[in-house]
Amino acid sequence: MTDASPWSSVDTAVGTRLVVVTVGTDHHRFDRLVRWVEHWFAEQGGAVRVAAQTGTAAPSHAFPCEPYLSPTELDEAVSAATAVVSHGGPATIMGIRTRGLLPIVVPRDPAHDEHVDDHQQRFGRWLAARGEIALATTEAELHGRLDAA
Repeated sequence: MTDASPWSSVDTAVGTRLVVVTVGTDHHRFDRLVRWVEHWFAEQGGAVRVAAQTGTAAPSHAFPCEPYLSPTELDEAVSAATAVVSHGGPATIMGIRTRGLLPIVVPRDPAHDEHVDDHQQRFGRWLAARGEIALATTEAELHGRLDAA
C-alpha cells in the first residue's frame, strides 16, 4: 500500500480489531453493504478499525475507502484483518479463506440492481450450508456476524 493511500494507516494502529470490506470490481454499485458496515461501525465507539474497497459504491466518510485495490493490496489488507466482509464473488471468497479467515459474505442482490442475476445469493447459500462462509442477508445478520468476529 502506498503512502498516498487512505489505507496506509490501516496497518499502523495497534490494539484494535481491523475489519476489511470488499465489494469486488463489478460495475454495479453496492452501496447497501457500505452503509450497513457504516451503521455497525458507528456503534463501535472506536473499538474497531474498518477499511473498505468500494468499487463504484459511494464511499464512507467514517472509515478509509478505496474504489479499487490491486490484488497485492487486497491480499495485504486481508492478511492484517481480524474479519473480512465480502460480496459473494467466488474468487474473493476463496482468497479470504486461503488466509485462514471465515469470510462474512453479503451477496449482491439483483433486486437492488447490485448484479445481473442471483448467482451470488445461490453460491452464498451453498457455501453457508457447508460452513465455509458466514452468510449475512440482512443488516441485523451482518451486525451479528461482525459482533461475533
